[in-house]
Amino acid sequence: MDFPKNPSTKSPSSSSSSTSSSAAHHPLPYTTTDNDPMHSWWESVSKQRSRILSLSYLLPSDGITLSSLADSDRPALSLLSSPAAYTLISSALSSPSSGSGSDPLCQWLYETFQSSDAHLRLLVLSFLPLLSGIYLSRIHSSDSSSLPSLAGFEAVLLAVYSSEAKSRSGKPILVQIPDLSQPSLYHTPRNKPVHDRSRQSVGVLSPPLEPHLAVKSTKRAIIVGTALDCYYKQVSQMPAWSKLEFCKFAAAWAGQDCPCRTKFYGDDHDHHGNSNGHDLFFAEGSRFINGTENRDDDDVDVNVEDDVIKDVVVEMDNLGINIEDAENLEKKGVRIPLPWELLRPVVTILGHCLFGPSNSQDVKDAASVAIRCLYARASHDLAPQAILALQSLIRLDKSARAAAKAAATAAANGSSNTNTPSKVKKPEILLVSK
Repeated sequence: MDFPKNPSTKSPSSSSSSTSSSAAHHPLPYTTTDNDPMHSWWESVSKQRSRILSLSYLLPSDGITLSSLADSDRPALSLLSSPAAYTLISSALSSPSSGSGSDPLCQWLYETFQSSDAHLRLLVLSFLPLLSGIYLSRIHSSDSSSLPSLAGFEAVLLAVYSSEAKSRSGKPILVQIPDLSQPSLYHTPRNKPVHDRSRQSVGVLSPPLEPHLAVKSTKRAIIVGTALDCYYKQVSQMPAWSKLEFCKFAAAWAGQDCPCRTKFYGDDHDHHGNSNGHDLFFAEGSRFINGTENRDDDDVDVNVEDDVIKDVVVEMDNLGINIEDAENLEKKGVRIPLPWELLRPVVTILGHCLFGPSNSQDVKDAASVAIRCLYARASHDLAPQAILALQSLIRLDKSARAAAKAAATAAANGSSNTNTPSKVKKPEILLVSK
């Protein structure tokens, strides 16, 4: 899927005359070259301002904010860190009529990603979790047949996929795997042939990518997964709102109707504190509290539902989460198929969100929730690769939180000891012999 482009052209005579006249009235103080850093910086800023101004024409409701961002020294990064701009673009992407082939916002994202400017491409990638989340949720929703065309979303995903496929040059992504039959990682048998050692120590993380001109149902997982791989390459530069969107969609993709997501070998979530990121744990419980799950069937055991409600309320009280907050939760996405081609990059991104040193606590908590939801889903689907990967992340998360809690306790005890007044020591008396 491709968006048409209409570049403006001028005749050679008019362009030459305009160039000569402009050069006569506005002489340059120095000759610019491609190697001039000042010229490169100004060219990049000009591109960013032009793209942001064109976006303000598409979203005129808050054009003043976007225009002010375009006037900054770093327009793309200013838009990336602007909560008002995020809210504006997010509401436009989430509208029921978004994603069609004639969607101007999708066309803007597509054309912006084609730019050679790294900051503009980063800006498009920051909205990839929201775009892919809405796209997959609509495709796999129960009433997907009545939805409008999503060719606009698919065009942006294909643009990112094609860029990643071009960067790989038809080669797979390989990973070095140590020989576990040896006593340590530093022991390599010398009598083994070289080809045998290379075959056993190299694994294929991602196969070579094939070119695709459309998003087919059989290739949808690999296309979206590859686009998320491209997102992961820049995940350390992504703002917190982009990572939070991804964690919320990942938890929704896993399905929120399984109570075993809160149980992992006696795992208790008291260490999470009162963070709002863990409200996702109780999205299903809020549905029971609201009464939306009550049915009129005679076979429903009311006592069982009462027990579920009590358990949810007790667990929410232990975490200090208000029931009113859980009732107002916004459900992100729906349950979707999760083949390994899609789940692998999802787990990789969640690993960064969980252990990235620059991530906020809200991002880490939301990633912890999503990982446990995906672990419950993988346990039901009997997916060994996903179970091992997610199980390792949960264990690391538990140990990291236990260590942080112990460190905080030790620091609190140390501060309390220093503030506690101690008895005045008596002066020492030295006996000196005459």
